[in-house]
Amino acid sequence: MIPIRRRGPKVVGITLLATALLLALPAVALADEAAPAGVSDEAQFILNTFAFLVWGALVMWMCAGFTMLESGAVRTKNASMICLKNIGIYSIAGLAYYFIGYNLMYVDVGSVIGSFQFLYGPSDAEIGLLDGAAENLADNLAEVVSNGYSVMSDWFFQMVFVATAASIVSGAIAERIKMWAFFAFTLILTAFIYPIVGAWFWGTGWLHEAGFVDFAGSTIVHSTGGWAALAGLIIIGPRLGKYRKDGTVRATPPSNVLLVTLGVLILWLGWFGFNGGSQLALGSAADAVAMSNVLVNTNLAAAAGVVAALAVSRPIFGRMDLFAGLNGALAGLVSITAAPNLTEHWWSVIIGAIGGVICTLAIRGLEKMKIDDVVGAIPAHLVCGIWGTLAATIAGGARFHVQLIGIVAVGAFVFVTSLIVWKLLDMVIGLRVSAEAERLGQDTAELGIETYPEFVLMPEDFDD
Repeated sequence: MIPIRRRGPKVVGITLLATALLLALPAVALADEAAPAGVSDEAQFILNTFAFLVWGALVMWMCAGFTMLESGAVRTKNASMICLKNIGIYSIAGLAYYFIGYNLMYVDVGSVIGSFQFLYGPSDAEIGLLDGAAENLADNLAEVVSNGYSVMSDWFFQMVFVATAASIVSGAIAERIKMWAFFAFTLILTAFIYPIVGAWFWGTGWLHEAGFVDFAGSTIVHSTGGWAALAGLIIIGPRLGKYRKDGTVRATPPSNVLLVTLGVLILWLGWFGFNGGSQLALGSAADAVAMSNVLVNTNLAAAAGVVAALAVSRPIFGRMDLFAGLNGALAGLVSITAAPNLTEHWWSVIIGAIGGVICTLAIRGLEKMKIDDVVGAIPAHLVCGIWGTLAATIAGGARFHVQLIGIVAVGAFVFVTSLIVWKLLDMVIGLRVSAEAERLGQDTAELGIETYPEFVLMPEDFDD
């Protein structure tokens, strides 16, 4: 016999609740008609602040991506040094930007540079709100909310971008630069060079007034890091044995492909915060729609970059090249960063695919010019940063001549300034480790620690 379920108290309660909700619907509808559209100013303030903090934390996670990518790309004897350099980059960048950089980039900016002063902190109204003084509580709350977001949430989001620019330099000149020389350059880059470039556009300086377009930093972040890395590569030279006496290139494949792949995927994830957070607001339906478009375009461009790079790697390198495909993802991401807010998504596929092809060609081109870029930072970040900035003229509403002026101005300033700084550091403390330390590896020679102590370090054949 089939059991019959009885209507117990739970079922009766649910029925009564549903009936009450149906009776209440007309009242809810009337309330919705009377309520103003959108959310309150305070709710917008909370959403915007929360977005800055969450997206900023995601961008910070890109430091882990750079660490994995670089430590897998170098030889095992230098992996520990890469780990130290990357955690040092983030720490130095955070301190330099707090004490000096943010003020130069955003506080009282003229056409070129902001206010040269130390420290940055919450507004007086925010401090008063935290103190909870009853007599001024309402005024402080109104002033705080009118800003649209908390002061230090904006600082945090901007700070993680400067750390990204410095990380680009790290991988390019790996395996032969002294730790303290690199840290000294990182300090100057994050305290002065990058903030001045940022002031020109994001700080509403002269590039902003000219109508330059760079939504999340193809030029401001990636090309800046790329130009600084290129200057360093020229001064420090290639690794020992990279280019043989007969002109051929000695292959130095990644020591750990798993780490490189993981690093690229972490960077891909972090890029959603990088580009999505650059909407700089999440207080309205329009902001949410725009942010959704940004994330979709970011993902499509990266995917197109991978496929295009793999497709052209065989005719360029004579094989299906995994490293080219991984760099193709970064190429697509950098390329779309100048204008990821497109509403026609197929444009992001084209822009990302072209970026993947350009990056792969540039990797081969650097080898021909005997510029030893360990991780392919110049092709992915500098070359594709330039392409992405120009690509913003296709569907991003930018004007070609203004974009070109911005590229040339940023390139000239960062490259020349970085070249001078690198040269001065080389003269004062020396950039390069000794030949013996380079052969032995920086892990053992400088740090006294090996990344893979259970492995036997095999001697390399250097043609020098």
